[in-house]
Amino acid sequence: MIDYDKEAGVYDATRGGEARAEAAADAVLGLIPDSADITGSAEGPDRSDRRDGTGRPGRLLDLACGTGIVTRRLAAARPALQVTGADRAPGMARLAATRLPGSVLLADSCQLPFADGTFDAVTTVWLLHLIADATEVRAIVAECARVLRPGGVYVTTVDKAAAHDVGSDIDAVLAARPRRPASDASADVSAYARASGLLPAGRAAFTGVGQGRSPRSTLVDLRRGWFTMLPPDDHRVEEFAERLAALPDQDRRRPDPRFAVRAFRKPAAC
Repeated sequence: MIDYDKEAGVYDATRGGEARAEAAADAVLGLIPDSADITGSAEGPDRSDRRDGTGRPGRLLDLACGTGIVTRRLAAARPALQVTGADRAPGMARLAATRLPGSVLLADSCQLPFADGTFDAVTTVWLLHLIADATEVRAIVAECARVLRPGGVYVTTVDKAAAHDVGSDIDAVLAARPRRPASDASADVSAYARASGLLPAGRAAFTGVGQGRSPRSTLVDLRRGWFTMLPPDDHRVEEFAERLAALPDQDRRRPDPRFAVRAFRKPAAC
C-alpha cells in the first residue's frame, strides 16, 4: 500500500498533473447538475446568488481530495457551490489546503464528521479502488449517501485497474500477474449505492492524460511495489522485470488509460 503522506509531494507530477486533473474535473462536473438544479434554487438570472430552501448556498464534498488538484477545479467551475475537501492523509490534506485555504479537513471516509443531508453533491475520485475490504467500500458509499441531501448527487470513479489495461505489449507481459478483486467494480459500486438508497444518474469517461505506461516506467513501478499483489521482495518481480526490459521502445508511452465515472442520485423527499 502506498504511503500517501510520503507520496503527497510527488503525487501530481507522477499522475498526469494538471492535464489529468482538468479531464477528471470536467467529467465529474458533467454529472453534477448546475447550481440552478442541484440546490432547488430560487428564481433569478444570477446563479451565484441562488440558494436552496434553507437559505444556504449549495455544498459539495470532495472526499479523498488528495492534493486538491481536482477539488480546486471543481470549486473554480462552480462558484455557486461551497466546496469542501477531505482526506485522511495529513500530507495530502496539508497540500490541498494550500489550494483551497480554509476548506480542507482531515476525515475518515467511513465516519464522516457531517450531519445527515449536509451536501448537495459528494465526489470520490480515485478512492474506492484503494480499499481492499468490500465491507469498507460499502460503508464509504453509505456515508456518502448519508451526508447527501434528498435530490443530491454522488459521483465516483469506478473500474480503475481495468482502465490501465489498454491492450498493449506491456499488458501482455503483465497479464499473468496476481491481482486482487477490483474493489471499485462498477457493478458492485452500483449495488452498494442502491442498498444506500441511491439511484443511477449518469455515467462519463475521461482520458488519464500522461498516464500511458512505457516499459521502463512500468519496470520502475513494479520494483517499487505499485502492483499491490507483487511486493518488491516477491521472486516473481524479476521475472516480470526481465520480460519488460526485453520489450521494444523502452521509453515510448503506450496509450493513456480511459477512466470510468458513475453518478447516483438520492431521491427527493416526497
